Amino acid sequence: MTSTPLQSALTSIPIDLVCALDYERLAPQFMAPPTLAYIAGGSGSGSSSAANRAAFARWSVLPRILRDVSHGHTRLKLAGVPVSHPILLAPVAFQALAHPGADIDSARAAAAVDATIISSTLSSFTVEQIARAAGGPHWFQLYFQPRREATMRLLRRAEAAGCSAIVATFDAVIQAPGHAALRAGFRLPPSCVAANLASEPAASALSALADGDSRIFQGAMRGAPTWDDLAWLLTQTRLPVWVKGVLHPDDARQLAAMGVAGIVVSNHGGRGLDGAPASLDALPQVRAAVGSLPLLFDGGIRSGSDIFKALALGADAVLVGRLQLYALAVAGALGVAHMLQCLREELELCMALAGCATLDQIDRATLWRQPA
Repeated sequence: MTSTPLQSALTSIPIDLVCALDYERLAPQFMAPPTLAYIAGGSGSGSSSAANRAAFARWSVLPRILRDVSHGHTRLKLAGVPVSHPILLAPVAFQALAHPGADIDSARAAAAVDATIISSTLSSFTVEQIARAAGGPHWFQLYFQPRREATMRLLRRAEAAGCSAIVATFDAVIQAPGHAALRAGFRLPPSCVAANLASEPAASALSALADGDSRIFQGAMRGAPTWDDLAWLLTQTRLPVWVKGVLHPDDARQLAAMGVAGIVVSNHGGRGLDGAPASLDALPQVRAAVGSLPLLFDGGIRSGSDIFKALALGADAVLVGRLQLYALAVAGALGVAHMLQCLREELELCMALAGCATLDQIDRATLWRQPA
């Protein structure tokens, strides 16, 4: 089945594109159906990906009246660093699937609207190229490699490129293919390569499994990172290390005790364990477990009110993943920048009508839980 886009990306924003969510509506016009099925879906049946979106519908924002918000703003300090708003671009692999400009266009968009981009180990351009395009705050998402020497090379390259934080991801050691993408005939095109790993020697094949060994336990999980690997990483860099992919409060407590800079509450966009809870549902328990440790939220953001709800339930800031790819497919760097600006203004509107002039005024009391 073809992976050719149905039409080329736009060079201007159409008049009917009026909110961030519109990029999801328009994306099917700019992606081949197999590619769209892959990007829009999750692992397995896609239940966790769907749960991420459904979780937001269980909450409403309570409007308030007669509040003076004329001094309002969205500024905050994230792990001690001042930023102008709480919206970051999530690490997304193989962005060339959406647009040939891929991560370079996303980085340029982030720079245009004062946002931080987190580039992936599996990015379509190298960390050095993305850092140059970002020209400002840029974090690096690190997947551990089978050998520590390869992981160390990635780490040193990120440091040399000027990345200001490392986001270690541990929840996607195995990714079950999405049923919808398989049925649509999606295959990763040969042109889609992980640019950061192009110079790395190919990983040696696993030795043959013994009789009775599991392809999962003794196969795919043989070289999976452990707590010892994270402890090693923390000794190898002076950059702040965040850990992405946390849902269990016990894991969060252990990470806090180890001294990580912060945690990203995420179910990997539903691409990890199919059936894992929605990121938003797990967020309050993780916040309760770690006190004031900085928390980022990842999973289903489509609007400014979604951002507001995530902040009210314990996040300090949010990551935007799929919506980033939809905007990239529709209009390249212009689309991503416009999408981010829409999200920020939607958040400001939600804050104003909820009587919150600043982000620290957004808390659980600003939300209304919908009846079951």
